[in-house]
Amino acid sequence: MTELRINNLVKDWGSTRAVDNISFVAKEGTLTVLLGPSGCGKSTILRMVAGLESVEEGEVRISGRDVTREDPARRGVSMVFQSYALFPHLDVRENILFGLKVRRVSATEREKRLQEAAAMVGLQDFLGRKPSQLSGGQRQRVALARTIVSKQPICLMDEPLSNLDAKLRAEMRDEIHLLQRSLNLTMIYVTHDQTEAMSLADQVILLRKGKIVQIGTPLQLYEEPATSFAAQFIGTPPMNVVDRADLEIELGGERQGRLIGVRPEKIRFSDSGLAVEVSAIDYMGAETIVRLSHGRSSILARVEGRPDLSKGDHLCIEWNAHDLHFFDQEGMRISQQRD
Repeated sequence: MTELRINNLVKDWGSTRAVDNISFVAKEGTLTVLLGPSGCGKSTILRMVAGLESVEEGEVRISGRDVTREDPARRGVSMVFQSYALFPHLDVRENILFGLKVRRVSATEREKRLQEAAAMVGLQDFLGRKPSQLSGGQRQRVALARTIVSKQPICLMDEPLSNLDAKLRAEMRDEIHLLQRSLNLTMIYVTHDQTEAMSLADQVILLRKGKIVQIGTPLQLYEEPATSFAAQFIGTPPMNVVDRADLEIELGGERQGRLIGVRPEKIRFSDSGLAVEVSAIDYMGAETIVRLSHGRSSILARVEGRPDLSKGDHLCIEWNAHDLHFFDQEGMRISQQRD
């Protein structure tokens, strides 16, 4: 069984702890996303798994085997980089086959794998072109094809779509997901984009300042964020988290909690409730994001269509008590019974 197990990984950059006692398991054939803001340690973790960064403490195990000190070439992993890592002087064919030649795979087998991979990613007509003659999406497909021909059971991806425009990112995201499923790859995918994480992952590992904030499915992170940071990092637009002292109404379902959270889509306009003022309106087509202010607090509401509102309007909002999330003053979730 091709399983990746990370046990208590630690990495320091000088006096800064970049990776702080990280442990998780990626099961065979699953897609695990390492998610978090810039500088949270997610790419460093990936490079430690690949053997491109040394491990100061902890261990990396692949299929039960300790590979922590093993040469990268012997770990059974492939890697796709943000920068594509293509050789500019080689054509597409040679870029895809480079690793197989180093491993001395036979010419017959190389050609067989090349044709299969090129067909899977749509590069059959581009094998003779140099990287400079390709679009960003085509270059990323070359990197994917190189992973496919390697036939390594674990694939590591370090922000592979960050250099592409929004439309192409969505297309390539679907292609990567399809390839991962069809090849039964155990994939570790690094991104700062929570939309990518939510649409791709079987398991999301949310990181902050080198530590794990929460591990779970996309649904678990969305519906039961472990901290106020997780609540506001996951979701577009993010959860509203406000100090309960700023709210001048009865919340319903009273809990001990300094911070109160509610998703923008759970907010309703009403004749009574919390008095707010419309500060901005972002019309998105099928939906509208209405920015509201109440004292020191800023609140977002997501509504279908285009509401009949203008900047400066005064109205009231409400929500169901069971849609509220409660956090203590340190931002840690306070569990509550859902109705």
